[in-house]
Amino acid sequence: MEWATLPFKRYAEFTGRSRRKEYWMFVLLSIGIYIIASLLDGIAGLNRMIAGMYGPITALVALGLLVPTLAVSIRRLHDSDRSGWWLLIGLAPIVGEIVLLVFMVLEGTRGANRFGADPKGGEAFLKAA
Repeated sequence: MEWATLPFKRYAEFTGRSRRKEYWMFVLLSIGIYIIASLLDGIAGLNRMIAGMYGPITALVALGLLVPTLAVSIRRLHDSDRSGWWLLIGLAPIVGEIVLLVFMVLEGTRGANRFGADPKGGEAFLKAA
C-alpha cells in the first residue's frame, strides 16, 4: 500500500524520478477510487449530471487526482531520461497513447541521469554495478 500512496506524499513534486512499481500501484489505486466514486454516484442517483459523463463525486475525485497523476507520470518519464513534456504525446489519438504506454512500461535508466538518482539505487545497486 505504501507504493500506491507515495504519489500522494509527493503530491506536487514534479522533479526527481519514480519507479514503475510506484507508478502502476498508483494507477491501480486510482482505478479503485474511481470505481468507488462511480458506485457512490450511482447509488445516490447522480450519474451523468456533469457533461453527460460523470456524477459530482466522480468529478471531484478526478479533480483531486489530477495533480498527483501528472506529477507521478512526469517523474516516471524522468526515470527513463525523458522530459515531462512527452506527456503531451498522449493527446495524439491511439498512436500517442500507445507510445506513452510503452514509455511507462519500460524500465528506467540505471544509475543517475539528468533528473536525479536511480530510485532503485542505493548501496546494493552500486555494489552490484
